[in-house]
Amino acid sequence: MTSDLDLKGIGMTSQRTRSRLVERLREQGILNEHILDVISETPRHAFVDEALAHRAYEDTALPIGFKQTISQPYIVARMTEALLADGPIENVLEVGTGSGYQTAVLSRLVPKVYTVERISGLLNRAKELLATIGYRNIQFKHADGGMGWPERGPFDAIIVTASPRVIPEALIEQLSPTGRMLVPVGEARHQELVLVQRNGDEVEQQVLEAVRFVPLLSGKS
Repeated sequence: MTSDLDLKGIGMTSQRTRSRLVERLREQGILNEHILDVISETPRHAFVDEALAHRAYEDTALPIGFKQTISQPYIVARMTEALLADGPIENVLEVGTGSGYQTAVLSRLVPKVYTVERISGLLNRAKELLATIGYRNIQFKHADGGMGWPERGPFDAIIVTASPRVIPEALIEQLSPTGRMLVPVGEARHQELVLVQRNGDEVEQQVLEAVRFVPLLSGKS
């Protein structure tokens, strides 16, 4: 179990270190102060291996096992900001729970968070950690993320934390009539962060910037 001391952090995981990360994100163009506050208050060091805790507030991706990574804080902030750019939303689907860090950030900003993960070891670890910390508005599913979670849709927003070669049609179909999705698309060496905006039967796509994510794989393990 994670102790109160672990969550508060000391030394390289202290609030001072977190505040420096937030300043870097602000300098990189993240403007939503609510999101910055949530990132400042979220104990990222709890979502990585203890041996890497001293690097948790660097603006970099870190390994979390199972050939997966915890996303770079800038990317978490950027995707979350783009997702909420049109105002508050009621529910969000996260494809790729991973460490649970992005899930935790979303949980503080959106009333209902649904998260899908194909790797059972990651899902169980994230589920236990998030419950220990005290996040209560999250539902979890062990499944192929590319299929989404149709029983819980439609969703006001979908955030995909692994890169498909093409955007899964199943995810577009699970967006609400005015829903939006953030998804990295492409091959390992060339990926772009794409904003998908649905307006009734019409779907628009906008490329935001170059990114690098692990691939979105099918099936579950």
